[in-house]
Amino acid sequence: MDIKKQLTEIIIKYTNDEAITEDFISGLISVPPEEKLGDFALPCFRLAKGRKPFEVASELREQILSGNDGEFFSDIKVVGPYLNFYLNRGKVSDEVVSEILRDRENYGKLKEGEGKKVIVEYSSPNIAKPFHIGHLCSTAIGNSLSRIYDFLGYDVVRINHIGDWGTQFGKLISAYKRWGVREDIEKDPINELLKIYVKFHEVAKEKPELEDEARHNFKLLEEGDPEVTALWKFFVEVSLKEFNRMYDMLGIGFDSFAGESFYSDKMPEIVDILREKSLLEESDGAQVVRFDEPNMPPCIILKSDGSTIYATRDIAAALYRKRHYDFYKNIYVVGTPQALHFKQVFGVLKKMGFEWADDCVHVGFGYVRFPDRVLSTRNGDVVLLEDVINESIAKTKEIIVENGTADQIDNIDEAAKVIGIGAVLFEFQKNGRERDIVFELAKMLDFEGESGPYVQYSYARGRSVLRKAADLGIDYKNADLGLLTDDLEYQLVKVLQKLTQQVRDSASKNEPYIVTRYAIEICKAFNKFYNSTNVLKSEPDVRAARLALIDATTSTIKETLNLIGVGVVEKM
Repeated sequence: MDIKKQLTEIIIKYTNDEAITEDFISGLISVPPEEKLGDFALPCFRLAKGRKPFEVASELREQILSGNDGEFFSDIKVVGPYLNFYLNRGKVSDEVVSEILRDRENYGKLKEGEGKKVIVEYSSPNIAKPFHIGHLCSTAIGNSLSRIYDFLGYDVVRINHIGDWGTQFGKLISAYKRWGVREDIEKDPINELLKIYVKFHEVAKEKPELEDEARHNFKLLEEGDPEVTALWKFFVEVSLKEFNRMYDMLGIGFDSFAGESFYSDKMPEIVDILREKSLLEESDGAQVVRFDEPNMPPCIILKSDGSTIYATRDIAAALYRKRHYDFYKNIYVVGTPQALHFKQVFGVLKKMGFEWADDCVHVGFGYVRFPDRVLSTRNGDVVLLEDVINESIAKTKEIIVENGTADQIDNIDEAAKVIGIGAVLFEFQKNGRERDIVFELAKMLDFEGESGPYVQYSYARGRSVLRKAADLGIDYKNADLGLLTDDLEYQLVKVLQKLTQQVRDSASKNEPYIVTRYAIEICKAFNKFYNSTNVLKSEPDVRAARLALIDATTSTIKETLNLIGVGVVEKM
């Protein structure tokens, strides 16, 4: 149930003006700053059209209360030019809770995206380099956006645009030929490949000619040299094996692992189109596309040695995706520092005559920061994601044991895993994506703060009450939900009915944090209700209604956490 939408439809029905749209009325409706002023307020200035807003408000009030929709309200008050709506608490509670318990994991889902394909490109680690903590931003945000668009009915295609092409492979090939041991790499691929990659840069400081050799190796790779290609395939194979182990741990999957190399045979067409349209210009031996906008640097398409760069491959990838998927929206979840790159790529596509370039969206995010270090693959100073997750799981287990609840949990290791991983994923999506994340594990695992464990604990607390009720033989299936009219009960109901709108807002801004904050909002409302009410000792009819409300609440918490890739545990 979307209360605001229902109210909007009622108001439109009684305005008798075909020019007034749902979006117009919805944009006017607001929530008053104080509860005593009602659930919603409608300013009538823009409805007056030459009349006094007070008169329009009074007339609209009488029409609604005397019509078939009057029972939806306990009262409607005219306050100057405003209409303040007081909803019928019992009716709202009955409709919202009934809908949640009927639909369960499908509660609030829409079909507005039906028939429209949304591509979400995320994670995209580089082959032969560690899956470090910095990669989690793209991975977590992209996974959540995929789930959010899926919730709204879109056909979502999850793409992991693996970094498996570029001059870094020329460096790695040079390094492998000098210091690589195949057996060691097969046993511990990422660490061993990183070791020789870092060594290359150290040696290249004294022998800069190695950089020229690396560029030559990549040129050979682009030309399909058998020996170089075989080495590259080996690096890709062993790296993907490690990456998939991490994705399995996080519960994240993809529909496509088409990386940069997939588009290597599709780039000549891009160059041909640009030449045909006279868009390519020479600049210091390179081929570039210039823009009319001031302070917009040209986009390099071919380097002076004729090799391609990231932009060439991204342009080819976008054209392939449009042809292959005919996307409605093509989303790139890539760090904010790449904003100029994507502006150039989308600008080139637009110059090529592809109007659908406007449907390509860069979703940027900030940095992961540590108090005493800076991430740098080149220098070998990285914080591995797996190490962070294992530490979070171990610390979670310690907390459970210290709290004395370990004996109540069926599988403490599994619970620690769900909570520990959930804590990290939740923290990375708790605030706006463009804000930097200062990594502090203690805060992430605070069971009483605005954290993943706090939300998971609220869920487990609700499930505990329902188990106790079941043990006592209490049945609430046919509860009179219209009895849920007390302030704290009603406030919780009003929060629960916001799910669809919160997901919509999250998708419109490509901001998973809106869903994450909503999960916290549900739990705060639930815990206020829980801490002030002895549910199991309530009068039988009220008790049944309250148990149904708890069931609806835990169901919505679980569904909300699922949208951001976080699991739940039944006991904590």
